Amino acid sequence: MTPETLADVALPAVPLTVEGASVLHQMMRFRWTAWRALAPETRTEILAEATAALTAVGSHSNGRQSAIYSLLGHKGDLLFVHFRRSFEELNDAQLGLARLRLSDYLEPTASYVSIIELGLYESTSKVYGDLAARGVELHSDEWKKEIESVLDRQRQAMAPRLWPEVPNAKYICFYPMDRRRGESKNWYTEPMADRKRMMHEHGMVGRRYAGEVRQIITGSIGFDDWEWGVDLFAEDPLVFKKLIYEMRFDHVSAVYALFGTFYVGVRVPIDGLAGVLSC
Repeated sequence: MTPETLADVALPAVPLTVEGASVLHQMMRFRWTAWRALAPETRTEILAEATAALTAVGSHSNGRQSAIYSLLGHKGDLLFVHFRRSFEELNDAQLGLARLRLSDYLEPTASYVSIIELGLYESTSKVYGDLAARGVELHSDEWKKEIESVLDRQRQAMAPRLWPEVPNAKYICFYPMDRRRGESKNWYTEPMADRKRMMHEHGMVGRRYAGEVRQIITGSIGFDDWEWGVDLFAEDPLVFKKLIYEMRFDHVSAVYALFGTFYVGVRVPIDGLAGVLSC
């Protein structure tokens, strides 16, 4: 295939991705008035049950963990974050929390369902170009086999990022986001090469904060109201402001990004839940 012919090939616009842990965020308001009305010994029993149940899952690894955060501001009191191996396990986590007596005093204010996602812009451009240059028919069995081989290698290489533990940092910042579509600018009509370049520039900003913040990106297209969820974990909350502010000056954020509601919380050790809910 000549370079001229290759340039005319309509390659897929969708970048390859690899996925890992299923993730559920549950934002809760605590019913303080009803809680205070309980006898002290009843509160102790309820907290003992909750602590035992949450400790049992909070100590897991291999993509199965839960963590609790005390939220700042009016958007809720507690944030539960669950990492699991599948949506079925996420459902079990949600139901497990609902079955606790403590749930009688938890009122959901928001939630977010997503799955850890790593975009492969570099690999996508290379493999699509190679397959087209070899004359492999688009979406043929051979094409699909080659793509799956690339994805398998990437899943193995990126396994620690796809199946992480909930970072043991003091603070969390979570927010959902979209790429603009249908307005004067539309991310999804931009050529693959341009999106690849812009995402590379965007990623270089984040790398400068690598020692200060841990970022976990989750995909939620088809799962929730936004397209991605972003979790930031750090020991100093000021880094959230600095990182997000700087990123808004790069092209992909300044032109194409839309942001949802931000949630900021302080990590609560599971055995510290009683302290947070003390009257």
